[in-house]
This record gives sequence, structure tokens and C-alpha cells, in this order.
Amino acid sequence: MFRPALAALMVLSTGCLVYDSDRIDPGPVNLPPYITWAEAGCYWDGYGGDYVWYFEADVDDPDGPGDVIAVYADVYDDWSGDWIDGFELYWYDGITWFSDWWESSTWLDCSYPYNVVEFSAYDVYEAYDAVDVVPYMEW
Repeated sequence: MFRPALAALMVLSTGCLVYDSDRIDPGPVNLPPYITWAEAGCYWDGYGGDYVWYFEADVDDPDGPGDVIAVYADVYDDWSGDWIDGFELYWYDGITWFSDWWESSTWLDCSYPYNVVEFSAYDVYEAYDAVDVVPYMEW
């Protein structure tokens, strides 16, 4: 006795797999972070009796702001290109990263007008973005 339902079930459940060797799975796609705004500067703090250097950046990431794991500010001499000092920024709120330092604890000089600050932001896959800014100087 022929049972069409059983025959259809047998045809559909053959367990045949098709493998296409020309297709390569790229794995997870990571997009790099991007710095939307950055500012650096130096000002006199009369209460502390010293200049204060500050570094602030807004860093977003298409994979979410939690994908950003590190933000740095490196200060260079704009004339010679020499690296002067570097600072780690700390997550402050949302996409904002911030750090400030007494000038006496750095190699920086607020009276030197030729500094340039390079901000760099890294995500968990080491993709990055970088921007340069001229710091605000209060003399």
C-alpha cells in the first residue's frame, strides 16, 4: 500500500547538505570609533597655585559607546614633532572622556605656545580614530 504522506516525509528528510566553498564568512564586522569633538587647554588655578592642563573628548562608536576601551591625549612640540607627554583619559559620562593634571606633575609648560595635542580613541578590536587640536592657553 502506497502512502503519499510517508513518501513526502522521506524525500524532505534526506539529510542532504549543500556546501558552497566559494563563500567565505567574514565573521563579526567591527566599525572604528570616531572622535566627534576634542578640546585641550591650560589655565591658572589660584586655589591650587598651579596651572592645570585638561583634555576632553567625545568619542562615539557605531558598535555602541561601550565598544570604546581607551582614549589618550599625546602632546607634541609642533616645531620639532617631538613627543612631550602623554595622558590617559577616563570615561566621564555617555560618550565623554576627560582628564586633568597639575602642570607641575607633567613635562608641559603652559607658556610654550607651540604645543599640539593628538587625541586617539581605541575600541576592543584595536580599531582607532585620531584628531589633532591646538590647546587653549591662558597666560
